[in-house]
Amino acid sequence: MSAGSSLFSGSRVLGIYSNHVPHALRFHLKHREFYIVTSAGRNIHTFNVSRLGIVSVSNSLPDDITCLAADRMLVFAAAGRLISAFARNKEVVMCYHGHQHDVHLLLPLGDQLISADVGCDVIVWDVQGGDVYLRLHFDPTTFNVSAMMHPSTYLNKVLLGSSQGALQLWNVKTSKLLYTFPGWSAGVTVLQQSPAMDVVGVGTATGRIIIHNIRLDKTLMSFTQDWGPISSLAFRTDGPPIVASGSPQGHIAFWDLERSQLVTQHRHAHKTAIAAATFLHGEPLLVTNGADNAIKVWIFDQEGGGARLLRSRQGHSAPPTTIRHHGNDGKNILSAGQDGTLQSFSTVHERFNRSLGHGSVNKKKEQKKKKGLSYEELRLPAITSFSSAVTRQSDWDGIVACHRSRLATTTWNYQRCTMGAHHLQPPGVRWDAVATAVDVTSCGNFAVVGLSCGRVDVYNLQSGLHRGCYGDNEKAHSGEVRGITTDMLNQLTLTAASDWLLKFWRFKTRKLEEELKLNAAPASMKLHRDSGMLALALDDFTLAVVDIETRRVVRKFAGHHGNINDMTFSPDSRWLVTVAMDCTIRTWDLPSGSLVDCFLVSTAPVGVSMSPTGDFMATTHVDSLGIFLWTNKSLCGPVGLRPLPADFQPDVETLPGVATDDSEEEVTAEEGDDEYQSAEQLGAELVTLSLQPESRWKSLLHLETIKRRNRPAAPPSAPPSAPFFLPTVPGIAPRFASPAAMEQESQSKVLTSAFLRGQMSKFSATLKEEVESGSFQRSLRLLKDCGPSALSVELTCLSPEGGGTTTLLRAFIHMIDSMLASGRDFDLAHAYLALFLKLHLRSLSHDAVAMEALSRLSKRLEAGWAELRASFNQSLCLLSYTKSALL
Repeated sequence: MSAGSSLFSGSRVLGIYSNHVPHALRFHLKHREFYIVTSAGRNIHTFNVSRLGIVSVSNSLPDDITCLAADRMLVFAAAGRLISAFARNKEVVMCYHGHQHDVHLLLPLGDQLISADVGCDVIVWDVQGGDVYLRLHFDPTTFNVSAMMHPSTYLNKVLLGSSQGALQLWNVKTSKLLYTFPGWSAGVTVLQQSPAMDVVGVGTATGRIIIHNIRLDKTLMSFTQDWGPISSLAFRTDGPPIVASGSPQGHIAFWDLERSQLVTQHRHAHKTAIAAATFLHGEPLLVTNGADNAIKVWIFDQEGGGARLLRSRQGHSAPPTTIRHHGNDGKNILSAGQDGTLQSFSTVHERFNRSLGHGSVNKKKEQKKKKGLSYEELRLPAITSFSSAVTRQSDWDGIVACHRSRLATTTWNYQRCTMGAHHLQPPGVRWDAVATAVDVTSCGNFAVVGLSCGRVDVYNLQSGLHRGCYGDNEKAHSGEVRGITTDMLNQLTLTAASDWLLKFWRFKTRKLEEELKLNAAPASMKLHRDSGMLALALDDFTLAVVDIETRRVVRKFAGHHGNINDMTFSPDSRWLVTVAMDCTIRTWDLPSGSLVDCFLVSTAPVGVSMSPTGDFMATTHVDSLGIFLWTNKSLCGPVGLRPLPADFQPDVETLPGVATDDSEEEVTAEEGDDEYQSAEQLGAELVTLSLQPESRWKSLLHLETIKRRNRPAAPPSAPPSAPFFLPTVPGIAPRFASPAAMEQESQSKVLTSAFLRGQMSKFSATLKEEVESGSFQRSLRLLKDCGPSALSVELTCLSPEGGGTTTLLRAFIHMIDSMLASGRDFDLAHAYLALFLKLHLRSLSHDAVAMEALSRLSKRLEAGWAELRASFNQSLCLLSYTKSALL
């Protein structure tokens, strides 16, 4: 039994941004920036609004998130019956248990959290303790809670809306119903506070927008949109009295509250319903998200109050089906999805993502208007297969795509990120034929297209003209063409069809050279142009590898238990990676002809592509909007690959998740931001410096020179008295003088010699106490607080001539030895020792015990310096080679 994959490990997923859950908006006081929090299944993603860069991904919850809310400190997410509170947008710090049904509404209110479930239970929680403060139950037949809002300046009040149309104002502290609003005979879908006090916006299921004064219970104005229920409401707060309303069709309408009319509208702002729309406070920016996996920021700088798209992050709104790496650097992945779009995702950074858009029947807007076609009628069906080349993509279109149930193939331009200029349609083909396979030659000049009727055509990509077809009677196969490819030098064209035949054609003359009978009908095929290895996936769940030079089957693989959806070669053509409906990803070793790696995934993979550089493998899966990246472990270190037995049972590998961008700053709470405290020493074998200023220790050996240079030309004069200042004690660290010291100033300052001999400094006393314990922390701390002159005085006073004793001299030697042994304060130990020897070496030479201690200290110094010198020399040698070598 293997523990997952031995060759691949999950790295991250690309292209997942949002779903149908309304977003939550936060403002960070410390960063002075807005952040948008969205749901992506079981995780929450946090983006900064300024760049829409992802800054945080939370831990996973046990179930899919159904609603989100945020306050100044926490983000609340409901998953089923469980409510979780996230701190720093990552870790779950509190869970709230108590609901019997799935939670669908959340409302933070100060130190409390209000939640409502589909069973019409409303619970008020204490955020810090997690206790239930209040529980309310409503009858679903008379008051089914569908919206919640806290009216501004209404203390402890919450306004509840129902699907029956009525509204109720509750005091959550006293548990009293304050007022009931009869409603407007339509279910309430949205409640939103307006910038004006006592005025709220009410969105209904009939598409009506009511601006209502809840204090007077008076409707001020109302609007009606023709796009169905109101999915979101947002009031502009930077000046113009505008309210934005979202619809299930993805349209946004902007209404002027002063003139009571529609200002402008944005049709198809999202491909699906607008989940939420929020104006940034005091800014002309609107943030929207929807179930189409898109986050968009709109700015209002157009004439007439119109908005334009400022920035966006959007992936596929329907699961991608076909992926291919584009280019030779392996940094871009082309992806075609069921939503009909063709997009490019960057493995480097999200800002390099590109959307080539949705295919259209006619690109000219004037012709669209003349024909009077609707938006849906102009859109082409989803892309089933595509091929690309980078050789001439700067000159003309380099991507050709086949569409579902459509004869004509389309061209796309990667440089301009638009649909191309040509629709490649063969002449004289019956109406029910469909393009099924396509390939662009390596030179980028031609496209070869296979049809369901067995026909294979050649087109020139520069002009879009038809250049001929293969086979007699304009028919290459008797069945549906399922695979088509050309070799590296445009010498051969290979086609495979449902008639169980693999045919080899001369590309230039389009004459048949040879055909190979297969054991089953091929479903798809993949050619590695550099090595000439052609892989075919057959309908009997087996694989055949053909050498196009010898035109013989060289390898046969069996093991999949479902349809093989896609396959890809490694850059050196040693491995063939296949994905199938049996939820397995298998790696076959072509030289040995054996299965070397196999693992299961939770959902069936439908597409796979290996990077041209071999560092990543990309996969797409059923019912998943993202592109999952897997790291190739063999590039990071040796990987032992052995043939797997026939009865091998693969383990399930977890799909990779979203990774945060290292260049973005992580969102933290405004309060309680704990700064990182570095350890005093990372390891006992390392040498650590003291981080003290160089002025504290570098000039210790030159104090006499510094004193002579800084000798004043005139005697110092006393400064004028300032009685309103508190007196301080001289020193580097400022300290106020004690009252006792102030009283002694009036006494005589002439001290006797007997008094001096009996006095001992604080450092000397501490050093004398700590010599027995072997720990010199307090003594070293006192020395660090001393300046160079004070330090010289302290060391001078250690000798018997300065009032100290021989024991203090030996104790100082032990302190230096302890500092060197621990590896800490390396610079201070050497500076202190140098000054100590300069002052007391003559007297220490007569003390045998002290000389023996200095001898041991000298050996420790030499050993430590030898290790450091070797490390320095190695680093200098490597640096010199890096700077001078020709790489």
